[in-house]
Amino acid sequence: MNILALCGAANKTRNTATMLKSAFDGAMSVQGATGEIINLYDLNYKGCVGCHSCKLIDESKFARCAMRDDLTPVLEKAIDADVLLIGSPMYFSDITGETRSFLERYYFPGITYNKDRTPTYPKRTKVGWVFTMNAPGEFYTDFFKGVVGTSDRIIGESEHVIAYHTQQFEDYSKYHATMFDVDMVKKRHIEQFPKDCQAAFDMGKRLAGG
Repeated sequence: MNILALCGAANKTRNTATMLKSAFDGAMSVQGATGEIINLYDLNYKGCVGCHSCKLIDESKFARCAMRDDLTPVLEKAIDADVLLIGSPMYFSDITGETRSFLERYYFPGITYNKDRTPTYPKRTKVGWVFTMNAPGEFYTDFFKGVVGTSDRIIGESEHVIAYHTQQFEDYSKYHATMFDVDMVKKRHIEQFPKDCQAAFDMGKRLAGG
């Protein structure tokens, strides 16, 4: 069982990275699992440039991204993975730019322009998403359904876990951040965030063991 976890957050020690590590640990707890965590912000790459090389009938280029950069080996690992775990905080109603750029390069070669739109990758990969945000839980419900639905269609069985009203600062008094109920946020970080991490662990274990 090959596990690949991709962290789309710049901070390697905060909410998203912590929850993703929990999901990874859950997957790795399954007997025979091997895997790694890759931080996308450590890599130098761009999103899809629309060259359409991956749609060529030429079998040497079909269903593979033609761009060559730090993401190239990661894409191969993602295609080969049995379980793919992806974590991203929500920035301006979307996943981070690094996560989005990865998905463009990963999804697009995975489908054709043929009428049947049959996925092109040699096997189905289970996908587990981890989302974190400082907003209320209902803010991005439709967005999450769309992202998870797309990976479910192109890549394989997909599910997600969410942490909301997350704590961003240790000391909110140092920042222009009066919109937050600081006591509530800190209380949730102590009481709820460990439960969110457990939910991520359970998801990872479920995907790897299913």
